[in-house]
Amino acid sequence: MTDPDKTPDNGNGEQITTRRGVRSFVIRQGRMTEGQKRAYEGLWPKYGLTREHGVIDPREIFGREAWLNLEIGFGMGQSLADMAEAAPEQDFIGVEVHLPGVGALLKEVEERGLENVRIYAIDANDVVDLCLPDASLDRVMVFFPDPWPKKKHHKRRLIQHDFVQRLRHKLRVGGILHLATDWENYAEHMLEVMDGSEGFVNSQDEGGYSPRPEHRPVTKFEKRGENLGHGVWDLVYRRTN
Repeated sequence: MTDPDKTPDNGNGEQITTRRGVRSFVIRQGRMTEGQKRAYEGLWPKYGLTREHGVIDPREIFGREAWLNLEIGFGMGQSLADMAEAAPEQDFIGVEVHLPGVGALLKEVEERGLENVRIYAIDANDVVDLCLPDASLDRVMVFFPDPWPKKKHHKRRLIQHDFVQRLRHKLRVGGILHLATDWENYAEHMLEVMDGSEGFVNSQDEGGYSPRPEHRPVTKFEKRGENLGHGVWDLVYRRTN
């Protein structure tokens, strides 16, 4: 476990978080492969964003005005790279604190020639609070966040009323918040949080969970889980005000 009073470095001379207390993530140990390290060292200056950038202007960052997606916790980056490649007319900002995942995504960016991806390697709370202008996002995606399955750890779950409301202000009116999990208890928690969150409406007229939207790729872990009979739950909400 990470000591809550410590502020680990992300390997780029930047503290991962400025927040104290309960965190939704633990910094996992793990080395980058040579390919990930090479991509990180070579491409971070071009595709990486830091807290020092302050509140960004996405039009300046990407050199155009386009539909803007934010994915929080992109893991090893395969799904984000798939989405960015499938929608070159859209722009994508990814957030991940696990450096091998950042290196893996940068490797994908290089191999696929993606110009519509930018990356933060800091706490998503800091990205939301310190880096993004209000009403700048068209879609926020949180796919398969750490479920913190033990009841005593539920307070660590990322999807909470406070965080959702802070996300709401970064979404434009009509913007989408898309959540997905393969833990039924977390799905129930997410549904309760979202149904009780001001300024959001479920995209499903009857409420409840959504079919998987076509834009969300099926990961290898999801396929493996489906083969084992595990469920996956998507929730898609729109900002109403």
